[in-house]
Amino acid sequence: MRTTTGWQSTDGSTALRKVTVERRELRTDDIAVRVDHCGVCHSDLHALHGLGEGTLIPGHEFTGTVVATGPDAGRFAVGDRVAVGNIVDSCGSCPLCARGQENYCEAFPTLTYGGTDRVDGTPTQGAYTREYVLREAFAHRLPDGLDPAAAAPLMCAGVTVWEPLRAAGIGPGSRVAVAGLGGLGHLAVKFAVAFGAEVTVLSRTTAKAGDARALGAAGLLPTTDERRTAEARGRFDLIVDTISVPHDVAPLLELLTLDGTLSLVGHLGEVQVNVLDLCVGRKKLTSAGSGGLPATAEMLEFCAEHGITAEVEVLPSARVGEARERLERGDVRYRFVLDMSDLDG
Repeated sequence: MRTTTGWQSTDGSTALRKVTVERRELRTDDIAVRVDHCGVCHSDLHALHGLGEGTLIPGHEFTGTVVATGPDAGRFAVGDRVAVGNIVDSCGSCPLCARGQENYCEAFPTLTYGGTDRVDGTPTQGAYTREYVLREAFAHRLPDGLDPAAAAPLMCAGVTVWEPLRAAGIGPGSRVAVAGLGGLGHLAVKFAVAFGAEVTVLSRTTAKAGDARALGAAGLLPTTDERRTAEARGRFDLIVDTISVPHDVAPLLELLTLDGTLSLVGHLGEVQVNVLDLCVGRKKLTSAGSGGLPATAEMLEFCAEHGITAEVEVLPSARVGEARERLERGDVRYRFVLDMSDLDG
């Protein structure tokens, strides 16, 4: 086995401690990646809170450098910069995998952490570590010009909002609203603006109005302002809802135009919907989860072409507890990224 160092939750604790981590020896089509930067995602918090009695190493959006390759791994060489997201394997043979939607694999994709290895059945452990081993097919070349720290969140937050925007055919002339301006929402704004859409941020207050405009949005609509929301009724072709807590979606559906779409990518629990809210205007309620390999590669090239990365605050990995606590209270604009180099010491 290969060994590395990382941050692990033990016996259900949400605190993380530094431990020695075992990684598998490289299989024929594997690569080993030195993890340089790893984003801190809300999913990490949910996983830690729901852990129970087990152990967990979070982290599923990371960039790094190839340090070893298996004998049949030919896409990358030692020293190449790569980016990895929240899935590291799939069956490769079901209809959805065949369509490049490995994220919806009918046999369920192998998650970067909290999943099950398809070969030996062991649990996967995430990238809050200095090294990660995976099949090379699920790593992506990190384009030149993209800062590796700011690019790490593209691999989860970025592709999560990329897919609904692409599925809706957003482009010049489209009117897009983004509900919630956080880790997902700020990237949804950047993408939609780069696609040529007119973008509005939906938020309860005007506190982030300046941020919304700085990201390229035309403005911010405070959803607590009844007059302004009434004026915006029927305006938007697509609303990307990135709000991570339970909330009423009926007011958002009212803002959609004919055949408009509300895509829920933040809170993935139960929602209550009156079918009449969909019926009037032939509106659609959808969601999306992560992205397949072709979409992820397309997103990275688009980001390189348009200079898009996440707005990040980079912390040494030893401050992972601080990052977790601040993320829980929403004290970040807009994504924490851990610098894993301090694990070398």
